[in-house]
Amino acid sequence: MLGGRDVKYHGQIIFLKTNFLNTEFQKTVTEAEEAIELGIQPERIYQGSSGSYFVKNKENKPIAVFKPKDEEPYESLNPKWAKYFQRLCCPCCFGRSCLLPNQGYLSEAAASIIDSKLELNIVPKTKVIKLVAETFNYSKVDRKKCKMKHSIKERCPSANFNRMSLPLKTGSFQIYVEGYKDADFWLRRFQTENLSEDLECSFQAQFERLVILDYIIRNTDRGNDNWLIKKNEDSIKIAAIDNGLAFPIKHPDSVRAYPYHWAWLPQARKAFSQETKQFIVPKISDMNFVEIICKELYTLFHQDKGFKMITFEKQMAVMRGQMLNLTQALKDNKSPYELIQMSPILVERDCSNIEFAETPCFTVW
Repeated sequence: MLGGRDVKYHGQIIFLKTNFLNTEFQKTVTEAEEAIELGIQPERIYQGSSGSYFVKNKENKPIAVFKPKDEEPYESLNPKWAKYFQRLCCPCCFGRSCLLPNQGYLSEAAASIIDSKLELNIVPKTKVIKLVAETFNYSKVDRKKCKMKHSIKERCPSANFNRMSLPLKTGSFQIYVEGYKDADFWLRRFQTENLSEDLECSFQAQFERLVILDYIIRNTDRGNDNWLIKKNEDSIKIAAIDNGLAFPIKHPDSVRAYPYHWAWLPQARKAFSQETKQFIVPKISDMNFVEIICKELYTLFHQDKGFKMITFEKQMAVMRGQMLNLTQALKDNKSPYELIQMSPILVERDCSNIEFAETPCFTVW
């Protein structure tokens, strides 16, 4: 479903394409919809703290992971009630204060945008779509309404309704990757196996891309159970999944720092490779390129009903600061471990006379 509307980002008109899907991605979505029509329903994933589902094709094989917005940890339709109960009983101590609540579906898609713009190629393609399925968690009211419509239609075939099915759910739809296992599985194996020099280099290069992604989006939830590794004879590939707890509005405080768990790996003690530096620095040191990324994120985040420009700018200030730190670390030949020791900074956009500025101005804090 394609559509669009004009919106303003700092005085500039942007054509906001809603639910824009490329051909291959759309093909996967269509496969999922056709399978659901045939009764092959998405299967709930029981790990994690929110409602998420393996979406399948007509051959009953997983092709994507769908995470509905209204089933996120602190939403009322989260089938894993513990988090919602926590919010009701202890509203002063739930969630992560640096993150906007129930924006995980946007964070998942935003990480895919960063991955695509920087050509990291480690995040499975992820976009925001709408999907409906019987196995999603719906309220009793919605299920009763749907049942009533079908009952009326049976008695009165001429009756018309805008939608006979349950309501569409908005959420992140991430392409399923095959042949990968939890990083923890392979990291344990690598401790006892002697990797060839080529495989060591392949893994280090992929690991550095994971570090770059996580640092830029300030991922607050990167354990060894939410990134994947695939080992082939001649290469090692990484898939960065579960990016829903990123893009904070401020840097985490010292009480809950949300460390990067990959920082304790031996690969984190090696300086970034020359290849990585040559590949990344020209992109993230170009503030005009960074602003192109900000505009794309704006078109994504603007879809949410609770969108506020002031909080979006805070998110972008953190992200720009992370990019500035990363640029300096790469130029100074630092390692990933040394990178995360750098003092966090904010880079805020100067909005005075922004409509007339040919080049954006920024303030570093």
